[in-house]
Amino acid sequence: MTQKELTAKALASIEAHERECVVRYQSIERRLDSGAAKFVRLEQMIYGLYALVLGSVLVPLLISMG
Repeated sequence: MTQKELTAKALASIEAHERECVVRYQSIERRLDSGAAKFVRLEQMIYGLYALVLGSVLVPLLISMG
């Protein structure tokens, strides 16, 4: 093989690798976005639990004071 052929082959290999990496990183990005949405939902559930716990403590106190 000549130097030009080797260079062309190496360049083609690098370009193929870059295409595969783009697909892989797009997949990773989709999974991260999906995970972020799940964390938002979990965060909202935790805030709901905070309200429930505080309400469970404060409501009986307010009732006993009145």
